[in-house]
Amino acid sequence: MVLEAPGQALEERELPRPELRPGQVRLRVHTCGVCRTDLHIRDGELSEPKLPLVLGHQIVGTPIEGGATFAGRRVGVPWLGWTCGTCRYCRSGQENLCDRARFTGYHLDGGYADEAVADERYCFEIPAGYSDEQAAPLLCAGLIGYRSLVLAGDPERIGLYGFGASAHIVAQVARSQGRRVFAFTRSGDDAARSLARELGAEWAGDSSARPPEELDAAIIFAPVGELVPAALRATRKGGSVVCAGIHMSDIPSFPYELLWGERVLRSVANLTRRDGKELLALAPQIPVRTTVETFPLTEAERALDSLRLGGIRGAAVLVV
Repeated sequence: MVLEAPGQALEERELPRPELRPGQVRLRVHTCGVCRTDLHIRDGELSEPKLPLVLGHQIVGTPIEGGATFAGRRVGVPWLGWTCGTCRYCRSGQENLCDRARFTGYHLDGGYADEAVADERYCFEIPAGYSDEQAAPLLCAGLIGYRSLVLAGDPERIGLYGFGASAHIVAQVARSQGRRVFAFTRSGDDAARSLARELGAEWAGDSSARPPEELDAAIIFAPVGELVPAALRATRKGGSVVCAGIHMSDIPSFPYELLWGERVLRSVANLTRRDGKELLALAPQIPVRTTVETFPLTEAERALDSLRLGGIRGAAVLVV
């Protein structure tokens, strides 16, 4: 399913099979998660994608050529597809910030396809016990959420703004660590609130509402800049607000008083391979269970529309 230009619907195409370069693996794609980042690319909110482009960076598949490391095992392909390995970020354990990084489904063709090619150094083995459909959301929604939770510090009371693919995974990790979860959803989203409560949130309410207690930290998954002042207002002195999305609408001005008191406002960018290894080792132990809505590959555009309208409970996954 090919994006020819931002703002245009994806089109079904037969593409030439790319030749493998050294270190690459060709995968038979089983499933691919549908991420809000895919929607930002499709709608033109992220600039300069490779065009034409195959979207998708939560790929679960099996090697059919190359990839001796993963022979006979399922492979997961995440957003981070390549880094230079030599810049100051790569050398300091911050490969997620590499200026020359290449991202799957953005600079590199992704998994909205029958087959995909990836650099095997940036692939992960999928843990046993997860179906292909359940595993796909772990590869971005799970990884970005996990990195955001780690960077939020050590909160007892954690607020999750936007209870979708990432938040429904992070809530399970947070609860397993003994944290108290407060879920914030768009007005009237009863399905998201119901899912939050099922997954252990002790409170679920409107994103504009004040929670019943001050938060120690908040993670904003929704791409809505207006939520930043709201989250700061709900967070105690010394607490952290983490913006987890790759794209967000403009943050409105707010009084310095909301930031004062040693509150921390920070963003999370991409992921590292270490994040992937840690989460995929931890997830089966909890165990994290993903809630998914599946779509055939040819209905990728409908899946994106459903995500845009907030109609997905949990995560959307394409089945090839």
